[in-house]
Amino acid sequence: MSTAERRLFILDTNVLMHDPTALFRFQEHDVYLPMVVLEELDAGKKGLSETARNARQSSRFIDELMTAHRDLPIDQGLPLADVPYLATSNGNGSSHIQVPAGRLFFEMQSHRAALPESLPGSRPDNSILGTALALMSEHPEYRVTLVSKDINLRIKANVVGIHAEDYYNDQVLEDASLLYNGVQQLPADFWETHGKEMASWQEEGRTFYRVSGPGTADWVPNECLYLEGEQSFEALVRHVEPEGAVIEHARQFYTDKQSVWGIRALNREQNFALNMLLDPEIEFITLVGMAGTGKTLLTLAAGLEQTLEDHVYNEIIMTRVTVPVGEDIGFLPGTEEEKMTPWMGALMDNLEVLTQSGHEGSWERQATTDLLANRIKVRSVNFMRGRTFLNRYLIIDESQNLTPKQMKTLITRAGPGTKIVCLGNIAQIDTPYLSETNCGLTYVVDRFKGWEHAGHIILMRGERSRLADHASEVL
Repeated sequence: MSTAERRLFILDTNVLMHDPTALFRFQEHDVYLPMVVLEELDAGKKGLSETARNARQSSRFIDELMTAHRDLPIDQGLPLADVPYLATSNGNGSSHIQVPAGRLFFEMQSHRAALPESLPGSRPDNSILGTALALMSEHPEYRVTLVSKDINLRIKANVVGIHAEDYYNDQVLEDASLLYNGVQQLPADFWETHGKEMASWQEEGRTFYRVSGPGTADWVPNECLYLEGEQSFEALVRHVEPEGAVIEHARQFYTDKQSVWGIRALNREQNFALNMLLDPEIEFITLVGMAGTGKTLLTLAAGLEQTLEDHVYNEIIMTRVTVPVGEDIGFLPGTEEEKMTPWMGALMDNLEVLTQSGHEGSWERQATTDLLANRIKVRSVNFMRGRTFLNRYLIIDESQNLTPKQMKTLITRAGPGTKIVCLGNIAQIDTPYLSETNCGLTYVVDRFKGWEHAGHIILMRGERSRLADHASEVL
């Protein structure tokens, strides 16, 4: 090994199964793969799951490195620079970049290290710990670090004196509190500081304002603005210009007369959400909030209004990742839609609310239910690859359980005339190795921020019931 003062990162298998490109994410530092990691990659490559695909891709990357440097002695390490993957998206496509890169080393011989008797080396995790201890002893010029997504392995590593870290490169944000919330409160003197050169006009019953002044340069397209007090005001940013911005007065859905499919907004955030959901120019929307904030109900109401009344979309498609909260219920017989039915309890509960009407009889309710069943399709995420949706209203529920790669696969299914609405609560993630800072929902919120055809809002207030609200606070 090179004697340069570099850090040496030992990768656990779950890092590569989570992100195959992790091999190239350590800049000028060296990367070390124990033999047991290669064995576990080989064992985990079978199947069609995301982890199996990642295991296969990791093996391909390693094979490409070996092919590209077949003339170099493998015990001297394989240079991680100048590999096909080292490209980055600059917004206009991918371009190759040159970055400082270290070398990839493999375990060429068995290492003997003094592990505690309570940690037999036959287990894969303990074998990695033994390798790390041996490398620390044999190569004191390196600062050896074990990188793993496994919390227990990191704990054991620290106990035996090995520096261990989580894999952070996949994190979109350093902290979930930094997530863009989509709403901004205007200062009390907003009209005094921005109204002198303001222009206003109307188009098709919509009121627009062109304003300039301090703070407008920081606004984001489709960001929600509000002013409290006697002159309460709600608006959405439509265009950000070099010297100001164009904002539109938000429609008011607070009364039964202005309701959407019988649903009215119960708070400011819900009203903003309905404005975005009913805007055909906004093609991608993310609604984030805890249980009971009305994400699914508002989304379905807007979808039914635009599908059955306005005929903007041909049908509503709803999907979600099938991650169980408790024990898996096992094999489900039937068609794709029948298999997905147990996972779509939220859809059925909200449809029941949307189809209730006191003066209708059982026949009318059944007819309405049959009509909706023909226009609302339930689909599995597992069969989305390769499809194209035209003029569809696509709802992705529980999207916090999707990886960024899975989210990209779903969103790129959208054809002309399709709107995608992603719903989720980043505080309730059930997928292993995903967190608030690296899940697919956080990823798309951050990446779509600033696009004039995308909207986002965090619903803050629960409106399900006072029991549910109190439980959210005290439990």
